[in-house]
Amino acid sequence: MSNDELTAAKAYVRLLKATRAALEEPDEGPAHLSLLASPMAEADGALERAGLCGNESRFFELVRSLQPTVSGNGW
Repeated sequence: MSNDELTAAKAYVRLLKATRAALEEPDEGPAHLSLLASPMAEADGALERAGLCGNESRFFELVRSLQPTVSGNGW
């Protein structure tokens, strides 16, 4: 795993955690969605730098290596 690939996978995991936190409170969810702009931009940039755009199978292999409890059919 290259450093860029690891960075991309970690950025995605952070985005996933931020999304879960923003959506935990259904009444507050819409107000918190704007907080996801930065993690989304970070993940997008990291994916591009790692050359993982369009290579989802490789990308999710990397994510699973960081989050081994993630199944192939959902979170």
